[in-house]
Amino acid sequence: MFTGIIEAIGTIRALTPKGGDVRVLVETGKLDLGDVKLGDSIAVNGVCLTAVELPGNGFWADVSRETLARTAFIDFKAGSKVNLEKALTPTSRLGGHLVSGHVDGVGEIVSREENARAVQFRIRAPRELAKYIAFKGSITVDGTSLTVNSVNGAEFELTIVPHTLAETIMADYWPGRQVNLEVDLLARYLERLLQGDKAAEPTSGGISEGFLAEHGYLKN
Repeated sequence: MFTGIIEAIGTIRALTPKGGDVRVLVETGKLDLGDVKLGDSIAVNGVCLTAVELPGNGFWADVSRETLARTAFIDFKAGSKVNLEKALTPTSRLGGHLVSGHVDGVGEIVSREENARAVQFRIRAPRELAKYIAFKGSITVDGTSLTVNSVNGAEFELTIVPHTLAETIMADYWPGRQVNLEVDLLARYLERLLQGDKAAEPTSGGISEGFLAEHGYLKN
């Protein structure tokens, strides 16, 4: 679990195809790794990853096919800047809201406007996530816990203060950029509970080999 309060900006240093998925090296910048051990979780742009190697100035992690298919991770390349947060501990302050690190979908930055010293962003969420986004509710964008200022259909607005712009990658957001979205945990679980007995009915779905090959993670 995480809080959505970003601790550092890191940099993707390597993306290595490995057995059909990817191993990634993240340089962690000012993030203190002194208390991090192998197997610990670190959120990278809101994606919960497990540290499998600790070379000193960062960590290696494996990125599954599921993560590649369902997040904006597919757009990362060497040099990409990312938001970083270590996992929540029992003594941590819950400065944001409870965040699982399991991305629900990919949104798109629609507009960016100056608003005094802040910046106002409008983001378009996937249609299936719109029902979870509420006025003055919480949402996680690339791992950052934020408050929704307005909602119009599948689009919502955020007002980002200077501190958040300086301490996250949001200063680099421009229209057309893809971002990871995680909706509020309570809304997601409430929907499942309301399904009642229908929740036990199977659904179909999957990730195609063609998708992975198209994005360079499988050899044709």
